[in-house]
Amino acid sequence: MRKISGKTQAFLALGIAVLLWSSSFIVLKFAFQRFDPMVVIFGRMLIASLCFLLVFKKLKNINYQAGDWKLLIFMGVCEPGFYFVFEAMALTYTDASQAGMICALLPLMAAVVARFTLGEKLTRRMTISFGLAIIGAVILSAAAESTETASNPILGNFLEFMAMICAVGYMISLKKLTPRYNPWFLTMVQAFIGAIFYFPLIFLPSTTLPTSFDLFGISTIFYLGIMVTILAYGLYNYGMSKIPVGQASSFINLIPVITLILGMLFLNERLNWIQYAASALVIVGVFVSQGGKKTDENAS
Repeated sequence: MRKISGKTQAFLALGIAVLLWSSSFIVLKFAFQRFDPMVVIFGRMLIASLCFLLVFKKLKNINYQAGDWKLLIFMGVCEPGFYFVFEAMALTYTDASQAGMICALLPLMAAVVARFTLGEKLTRRMTISFGLAIIGAVILSAAAESTETASNPILGNFLEFMAMICAVGYMISLKKLTPRYNPWFLTMVQAFIGAIFYFPLIFLPSTTLPTSFDLFGISTIFYLGIMVTILAYGLYNYGMSKIPVGQASSFINLIPVITLILGMLFLNERLNWIQYAASALVIVGVFVSQGGKKTDENAS
């Protein structure tokens, strides 16, 4: 039997990760119908942290260097910290499928930042495609109509965009740390920082604490904590440790398509024809960014 290469393993890990992330948009919509968003996010971080405590001693390949604590904290505060604050707020105002489309901007945003912070190449083709995706995302939001599940889609999509900025901060700091740290250790750090970050937020006057036992609601939190916070982030961190940021972030392109399909299947969400056209523009933009050969390599 032929052995799977390290690059193929990275691709498989990234593929499973984005599938789980796509499902999180749907599960979060269900969870927010049962519990306050801050309760849901803290709950998933707490569950993930408790799971990691069971295997803490088995996480090896750690080579701490002076000053790494700043990057570790920055990574965790970006994501899951502020990332989930913005995403939780976004999903209370917009549909899961629209939020998934905004995620299509992430690979291009990450490529731009990686160009200046990590020295990765940014081609002319990628720059043009970034503009196309931005235009598509703006049209997608502007053409959005208020529904029972999307009371203010323009605001919701903007908040999701802010979440993407936080995601870029997470990706860049993670890439700087992976040469010295086990990807699963970094996932654990994210879970611990997330639990600490969200703990005081559940006591805010605006947070509604649960008053009854809701088995389905609790099940969604466990799914988010184990399958998304641990497994999806762990697999994505592993994949990113093996290939460049630009290449790894391109897998985020799959999230809008998967989320749109899942939103139709489980939430009965629909877009109008202008939004479908805008969504196509977003997807075209991000796929164009993956092309280009010798003619574009000299543009940066």
